[in-house]
Amino acid sequence: MSYEAYRRSLAPIVRAVYRLEVRGVEHVPADGALVIAGNHESMLDPFVMSSAISRPIRYLAKSDLWEVPLLSFWLKSVEAISVKRGGSDVAAIAAAVAALEVGEAVGLFPEGGVKREGPWMRGAARLALAAGAPILPVRLLETRKALGKNSFGFPRIVALIGEPLAVEQTTPTPELARALTDRLQAAVEELGT
Repeated sequence: MSYEAYRRSLAPIVRAVYRLEVRGVEHVPADGALVIAGNHESMLDPFVMSSAISRPIRYLAKSDLWEVPLLSFWLKSVEAISVKRGGSDVAAIAAAVAALEVGEAVGLFPEGGVKREGPWMRGAARLALAAGAPILPVRLLETRKALGKNSFGFPRIVALIGEPLAVEQTTPTPELARALTDRLQAAVEELGT
């Protein structure tokens, strides 16, 4: 099955079970290169983001997930991009930039892991700078209460979508990527609670 087939079957379930409220859908460009980046509080986040945004999204996901056979099959079928954490994965970056260059949307969670402490990782910024793609900030609320460490429930989930951050194409230096990442994190946090 394709990403769109999964999205069409799963999105109505996510919307119904969690009474998903989406604000700012008018900020999502209908086409063209787009980096979609949001906070990460639950393993449920990619499903919520895909239910909130109707465009196909090529997600970057940690390579460990490909070690689980059924999950690996599903990730391949939705054309997710495997990324090795803990360093610069040149192949993953190249695959994501190539997707952006043909007008696709690439999604990732710059926190670098579910509820990871510390500064956000620079991956979203690096991709946006390399491809000259805008970054769409997304804030997901209550997903940790739905499926988090020591928590499981059916809260009302809200997806807040901000205005895209315009990004000029340039060589992504660490300094430029850090500045853009800080701007992105501030934009996501300013979307509210």
